Amino acid sequence: MKYTHIVWDFNGTLLDDISAGIDAVNVMLERRGLATIDSVETYRELFCFPIIQYYAKLGFDFEKEDYYTVLAPEWVEMYLENYKFSPLSANAKSTLQRLGEMGYAQTLLSATELQMLRGQLSELGLEQYFTEVCGLDNIHAGGKMDAAIAWRAAHPDAVALFVGDTVHDYEVARAAGADCVLYSKGHQSHAQLSACGCPIIEDLSELINLLFAK
Repeated sequence: MKYTHIVWDFNGTLLDDISAGIDAVNVMLERRGLATIDSVETYRELFCFPIIQYYAKLGFDFEKEDYYTVLAPEWVEMYLENYKFSPLSANAKSTLQRLGEMGYAQTLLSATELQMLRGQLSELGLEQYFTEVCGLDNIHAGGKMDAAIAWRAAHPDAVALFVGDTVHDYEVARAAGADCVLYSKGHQSHAQLSACGCPIIEDLSELINLLFAK
């Protein structure tokens, strides 16, 4: 096999939580008299990392309310209620199962706070597929560049393929010296992902054929 490790993103890649995220932030926008997000397409064009920049695009005033102590906790509280209605992405579990059977070590690398992430994995029945789960030590979703670099330092000989749904996932893969595949049904638009120049899949099951092709 060309790769020894598959490093997965979680939100928007394995978990289809776009509606949960939009619903949570729209409540926050309504409370402040700001324009809400009117469609998934609009959301995908606005969404970016670090999340504080996404909030700035939406019109939140950080001089009035601190992102770290007010806005981020408010969003997380609502998201944790909303995501319970979020399905796994199509063929997520079967793809994880197949890759495990093929002998790949699978890591989850997320910008979600670690204990929150582990709780979600447990509720979704996904923890069994991962040899490692890497998250952040805070809820601020600033990105996972440092976590990816730390992962690479711990696995200097790994030949890794990162799988995610945002430009940030591509940037993280590059920083870790890894290849990347992007999933087009997640948090950013196909047009944004195309600019990265790496393979794009529309269904997670396509990853299997892509690995065989390589």
